[in-house]
Amino acid sequence: VVISFLEKKYCLTIGMRFHSYKALLLAGVLLNSFQPFAQSIDTTMLCRGHYFTEAEGKASLQQFASAYHDLKGWEKRADRIRQGLIEGMNLPEGFTRTPLKPIIHSKRTYHGYSVENVAFESMPGFFVTGNLYRPLRELFSYPAILSPHGHGKDPRFQENVQKRCAALAKMGAIVFTYDMIGYGDSHQCEHKHPQALTIQTINGIRAIDFLLTIPHVDTERIGITGESGGGTQTFVLTALDKRIKVSVPVVMVSAHFFGGCTCESGMPIHKSTDHQTSNVEIAALAAPRPLLLISDGKDWTKNTPDVEFPYIQNIYKLYNREGNIENLHLPAEGHDYGVNKRAGAYRFLAKHLNLSFKEILNSNEQIDESFIVVEPTEVLRVINKDHPLPSYAVKGDEQVSKLLKSFVK
Repeated sequence: VVISFLEKKYCLTIGMRFHSYKALLLAGVLLNSFQPFAQSIDTTMLCRGHYFTEAEGKASLQQFASAYHDLKGWEKRADRIRQGLIEGMNLPEGFTRTPLKPIIHSKRTYHGYSVENVAFESMPGFFVTGNLYRPLRELFSYPAILSPHGHGKDPRFQENVQKRCAALAKMGAIVFTYDMIGYGDSHQCEHKHPQALTIQTINGIRAIDFLLTIPHVDTERIGITGESGGGTQTFVLTALDKRIKVSVPVVMVSAHFFGGCTCESGMPIHKSTDHQTSNVEIAALAAPRPLLLISDGKDWTKNTPDVEFPYIQNIYKLYNREGNIENLHLPAEGHDYGVNKRAGAYRFLAKHLNLSFKEILNSNEQIDESFIVVEPTEVLRVINKDHPLPSYAVKGDEQVSKLLKSFVK
């Protein structure tokens, strides 16, 4: 979608003037039909990829900030942005929580943590697949952390995902990492399903439901962290689900980049006829809960210390919670969830979820991940010949669209 800066500026101005979300008119934008492989979306309402230049992204934040001057004003805008998410992805508030019917198998025990293969139904016949990491230490209660992954080759099975999950488990958290649709063991529909954003958001919300079924999980200590496309899931879920108490989106929050995949920006969550926002403000909906932005110098987060972080920091100041927002910027690094980014996340999550950081330190008081066993793909798989997908599982984009249509009425 190509839109001139003047058209963008006009939309931004409109967004500053109207805040009543009862007045939202998304003609042609909402999911009025669920045809196979297609949906009724007004593509002029989509903000995709490098939608703004860097200068335009910075200017947009200045325009957004002019819409409010105090906490009451921000919360009014925040409500509109949150409603824009819900309406843009056609996500019903308070949708029916159908039985999860969890399948848990193949437990392995390592140094300080265990790993299990898990599937559960986020919607009837649609399965979320992933791995559950648990601490071996017996505690009175446990924090729980969601760990969504980004795009790439077999991302749930990658070393960086396994290491962060295992380290956090040894620190005392129950950690669940799960597949984006079309990846890993999740092949009931294509990754670029037109409603991928809705499906993955529902999966994330139900993943929290699943974690809360585990005995002794502390409802006041729920965290989330993911990188790239998993970073998008991190800030979207944090914006929508107040059960998340601590959020660490990695290499994703940008004023000018809106996510390049259908699962991030394929539905109109950033703009409507009466509002415009960006991922910066969606991430800011975490306020006043603890939020760590992890950024680097070689992708669209390169300006975070000077552009995105100060904007969100000002919102936290409205709540008198400046201590709850931090930025770890690694200017010499690139787009990943590497060891230095993991170290920053470990410290922040330990601080705000009351984890035992010392559990992953060596005798020199340095972070040591050498205890972690990086498992082969086949060991981590949830669906295999011994544990097939149930026969009633919904399969194919058309059938998943029909399921989603019935589920989100």
